Amino acid sequence: MTADLVDAHHHVWQLSVRPQPWITGPGLAPLLRDFTLAELEPQARAAGVNTTVVVQTVSSEDETAELLALAAGPGPVGAVVGWTDLTAPDVAERVAALRELPGGGCLRGLRHQAQDEPDPRWLCRAEVRRGLRAVGAAGLAYELLVTPRELPAAVETARALPDVRLVLDHAGKPPVARGAREPWATHLAELAALPHVSCKLSGLLTEAGPAHAHPRALRPWTDHVLDAFGPGRVLLGSDWPVCTLVAPYTEALTTTRLLLDRLAPAERAAVLAGNARRVYGLPSPW
Repeated sequence: MTADLVDAHHHVWQLSVRPQPWITGPGLAPLLRDFTLAELEPQARAAGVNTTVVVQTVSSEDETAELLALAAGPGPVGAVVGWTDLTAPDVAERVAALRELPGGGCLRGLRHQAQDEPDPRWLCRAEVRRGLRAVGAAGLAYELLVTPRELPAAVETARALPDVRLVLDHAGKPPVARGAREPWATHLAELAALPHVSCKLSGLLTEAGPAHAHPRALRPWTDHVLDAFGPGRVLLGSDWPVCTLVAPYTEALTTTRLLLDRLAPAERAAVLAGNARRVYGLPSPW
């Protein structure tokens, strides 16, 4: 039996169907094309990935419906992290309606681009927290897409909502390329002190950039994540296709896996697959 491997964070898009307005500037220009499951699937299979979690990229319930339909079809997608308006008074009804769509049983989490909100304390707003409580009551995880600017608000909100399962995307986007560990390291440790929060080892290659996208440069950052959260609350994600700005799919996964060499076999297995299967309710592939 080969080792289980779950890619807990990737995206897909077709620009003619769903524009991606966040792709701006010359640095992101290589992402201005279609990235489909048909392109990802053979790469995932070659990397030994058994199951994937596809994550929203735009604030659109229509996109979530498209991702759910993708999960309902053949392929490796086992869970969807979608979007709905957390500030809407009928957020519970919106979640229920998404679950009635084809593939709705694969909806396992929701996310909003809090990093793009002008207010760094957006997560602390009363209407947002009301929506987050509805997400938790529905049994879904909520993913924190934040940078170090929004991490303090994420910590406050996580403390206020102990019954909502939270997942920190991309380890809170530490400034790897600049090497400025604080205040990111302190706030990450504060968030990790809360047992209902997990963290994705994803997106760090992009934050590092080509000059620092190698295990030696990344290790201090990933070691801090592993020390803070423990191997029982860390998930592996490729962040494909964004990772291709720095490294192709297999290389992105391989680099992150090399950074787990300090872990015992059972701990590595948890990071590589077990934690994602628990957080997203994914069945074993065997």
